[in-house]
Amino acid sequence: MPDNEKELIQARHRLEEAQARDRVKERKARTRRLIQEGAILEKAFPAAAAMELTELETELERRLRG
Repeated sequence: MPDNEKELIQARHRLEEAQARDRVKERKARTRRLIQEGAILEKAFPAAAAMELTELETELERRLRG
């Protein structure tokens, strides 16, 4: 394999690895945000902790729509 082809393959792999790291960072940031938002919801509306997700969704929709 010529050197320039090896360099191209290595560059592509470095790019793929960097993209994979970015996806992991984004996923962890989203997970952290969702946990924090859930904690805020439970603090403001303690009954949320005991509700099923569908029940919570219905209750939030009802309260937010007025």
